Amino acid sequence: MATERLQKILARAGIASRRKAEQLMLEGRVTVNGKIVSQLGAKADSKTDHIKVDGKLLCMSSVPKHYFIAYKPQRVITSLSDPQGRLTITDMLHSNRIRVRVFPVGRLDWDADGLLLLTNDGELANLVMHPRTHLSKVYRVKVKGCPSEKVLQRIQKGVMIDRGIRTLPAQVVIEQQKENATWLRVTLVEGRQHQIKKMFARIGHPVRHIRRIAIGPLRLKQLQVGEIRPLTSTELARLKKTLRM
Repeated sequence: MATERLQKILARAGIASRRKAEQLMLEGRVTVNGKIVSQLGAKADSKTDHIKVDGKLLCMSSVPKHYFIAYKPQRVITSLSDPQGRLTITDMLHSNRIRVRVFPVGRLDWDADGLLLLTNDGELANLVMHPRTHLSKVYRVKVKGCPSEKVLQRIQKGVMIDRGIRTLPAQVVIEQQKENATWLRVTLVEGRQHQIKKMFARIGHPVRHIRRIAIGPLRLKQLQVGEIRPLTSTELARLKKTLRM
């Protein structure tokens, strides 16, 4: 019997990224042959085992892969559902008349806007989010005050944002400075939760706005706020080449 890790099977089936699949397992929402499987090291055979998520049988027969780029507005949750009833990515998909099942890759804060990748390709999603790929993400960031080049060098070298956690070196370019605020272009190769906010709070220049403008070779270009469109074949090929798929 050819077994493999359960979260990898779920990702390949387009249920979610591997990280999200692990969360589904930990929540007790995945069963194999009628038994709940919550151990992350558990393995299964996708050809012979009956694998269910939320009671629905997994279908592995050539699931078509879909890839979209979205311009997430502010005040939209980067999730497919929200118990508090706030707007989510699902609302964006509906407004753009997209009916296929896809999920957001990574996070973008509720009060941030910009580029978001949506897909049902769990393997690609895993590579986009995995720290080892060092896939660049570019942001336009508005901060309070006017940080000097010397102060920004702290972020360029890496700063402590939580106990025992130091960020990897980042690129920071000053785009525009006003009396009480500065627009910066920030390039990261990692994606810790609230990382940008924590980095700039650490150097005494709190963030006022974040907009993601690029993920690897993908760019917002002419995409409008709230709009979702399929990736072109060229964009997808460039992304896979960057990820070495």
